Amino acid sequence: MAKLNVELVKSLNGRHDKHIATANSMGLRRIGDSSVQPDNDQTRGKIAQIGYLLKVTEVK
Repeated sequence: MAKLNVELVKSLNGRHDKHIATANSMGLRRIGDSSVQPDNDQTRGKIAQIGYLLKVTEVK
């Protein structure tokens, strides 16, 4: 199964509570934090919601 490396590149300050909760659920709390997530529908939905805060790359 493919994996995605997700990195937080913008601050969570002043964002909607749901967007902050989504980032926290992915293990992203500070700028520069990154986590490897499975490439599935749930992860894609989270990325669609807060994609403007993230940098996403595919892990091979």
